[in-house]
Order: sequence, then C-alpha cells, then structure tokens
Amino acid sequence: MSNEIIIRIEGGNPVDFFGVNHANLKMVESAFSELKIIARGDEVKALGNPDVLQEFQWVINNLLEIFQHKGIIRESDIKTLLNSTEEESNTRLNLEKNSKVLVYGRSGRLIKARTKNQQLMVDSIQKNDMLFAIGPAGTGKTYTAVALAVRALKNREVRRIILTRPAIEAGENLGFLPGDMKEKLDPYMMPLYDALRDMIPESKLEKYFEEKTIEIAPLAFMRGRTLDHAFVILDEAQNTTSSQLKMFLTRMGKDAKFVITGDITQIDLPKNQHSGLLQAERILTSIQGIKFIKLDQSDVVRHKIVTKIINAYSNI
Repeated sequence: MSNEIIIRIEGGNPVDFFGVNHANLKMVESAFSELKIIARGDEVKALGNPDVLQEFQWVINNLLEIFQHKGIIRESDIKTLLNSTEEESNTRLNLEKNSKVLVYGRSGRLIKARTKNQQLMVDSIQKNDMLFAIGPAGTGKTYTAVALAVRALKNREVRRIILTRPAIEAGENLGFLPGDMKEKLDPYMMPLYDALRDMIPESKLEKYFEEKTIEIAPLAFMRGRTLDHAFVILDEAQNTTSSQLKMFLTRMGKDAKFVITGDITQIDLPKNQHSGLLQAERILTSIQGIKFIKLDQSDVVRHKIVTKIINAYSNI
C-alpha cells in the first residue's frame, strides 16, 4: 500500500525551482526511482513507501530552504544534498547563512560587502537597532542597506521591509505630477527598486509588493505609524528637516531595525531650512543602540573616475 505527500513550492517561481525542463526535479527523481513523482503548477506530489517518502520530503524541504536563501538551485546543491546526512546538510546551510554573503541575488549572484566601511555596516546592524550610514554618492550605502533588509526578511528576522525617502523636496509636493501616487513616486524611488530587482526575482518581488511584505512610500506617509517587526530604510536623509527626521525616528516599534542613509554634501533643502541629518549626527551619537558610520572615497564602488570626481569637488 502506497502513501502520498504533496509539497507546495514557495519562496519563488516554481519554474526556477524545478529547473529548465524539470532538470532539477529529474535529478532528485533519479535518486528516488521507487517513487511516483508528479509536478504540477506550484506543487510536487510523490507516491510510494512511507519511509522513502519521508526521505524524499526531507530532500525537497532542504532544497526549498536553499532556493529561498539563494533564489536559485544549482546541480552541485542537489548532488551535495543527496549525498549528505541530515546533520551534514543542516551544518552546511548554517555555514552559508553565517558567511559574508548577504544575499544571493538574481541568477545566484553573490551580494556582500565590498569595502571596509560596508562591512562595518553589516557588523554594526547586528549589535545596534538603528544605523546611520553617511557618505558620498557611489559608496554603496543604500545598496548595502537594502541587502541587509532582504537578508533579514529571508532569514525571517523581520516580517516586512519598508523603504522611504523624501520625494522631490522636503515638502514632498507631488500633486502637480501626472498619474497615481505610485506613478508619481516611481522616478524618485528608482534606486531602491533597482537594488531590490538585483536581489529578488521579479515575480516574487511583485508578490511582495502586492502583499505589502515590501512597501515603498514617501516619508510623509510614515506619520502616525508604529513600525513593528520591520526593517526600515530612510534614504536621502540629508533632505529631511529636523522635524521630519524626528518624526521618522520615533516610528520605531518593537523588533525593528532602522537604517538611515544620506550624503551631507548633496543637501537640496531651501536655504532657510536645516538638514535633520546634520542635527541627528550632533545629538544622537551618544545613545546606546544607535551607530553612525562614515563612508568616504575609499568606499566608492562605481566607475573609478567617480572617486576622482568626488575628490575634485571636495577640494573646492
């Protein structure tokens, strides 16, 4: 008498999990030839001996964990898993999670800190709930912050990601622009969208947006909210006023992580308004749980000429 199990493929596109022409599933099938295995939509069903089914389920569940962590399954992952004991598999997965790789981006791209100060951001967010990353354009502060947020979401350390920035100007006057709110905001949120697309498959990213697991909103929309169990990033914080930044910082709820990024050399506020980021740097540095990190020309990860441009402007 045979039993059956049904496993739902979650955490990404089932096509990517099963592989091109079901290549990944066929590799697993070859190790479980005594089972009848059927893949349909986002489910895989197996029929056969209960003991063999249990082993098959263990393999699929571990592949799902790899898939959700990396966003891709390689042939080497399957071979290693099929030849591993449960203890060896758990050890390997834990080592990967604790490695310097922040997230596995699209097509398995390794995303990790590339400079000393980016690594300092990674290390500091483990010990602090609020992190300020201040530095010029191209130093990877926003990209690293988004990678930290995606890692926290994948590791189930938070339930959602919230990304915000002041739009256009500190007053956030979006009314004159055509389109709905999302269409008005998209051009100003593009750096955040670009980073997310590097790290999360498009179909999964759209699902996250629909479910509000990832939310992108203008700073004004933060007023009155309490942000619990969330990884929250405020980008372009140099263009917040003191009252706006205070409002944002006091949104922090329980089990939340806040990262604030900004470039104090590119303040676009009217001359009669002072940057909230500059004030925060003066008055918050002594508070336990808040860390300030300064990135500089040595952290620039764009074209090498960008470093020279930054140096030239700093000498004016």
